[in-house]
Amino acid sequence: MADQRTVTISLPPALAREIDEVARSEGRSRSELFREAARQYLLRRGRWREIFAHGESVAWDRGLTEEHVARTVQRERRRRS
Repeated sequence: MADQRTVTISLPPALAREIDEVARSEGRSRSELFREAARQYLLRRGRWREIFAHGESVAWDRGLTEEHVARTVQRERRRRS
């Protein structure tokens, strides 16, 4: 990884201590821990975008609006109560 950027972040002291403890217990550096956290965040963010895009596509195909969904959820919640 010769081509890297240095990024400075600020953390509350308790979070910084927890991160240091995890890094130490896993035998990793803070940088490794933050790189992995960033990769996981971006991966999950991408997956959620795919899920929402699929939902919007299905709704569009079926002619559903947010109002339809809200009414259906409300009706189901009443039924379960």
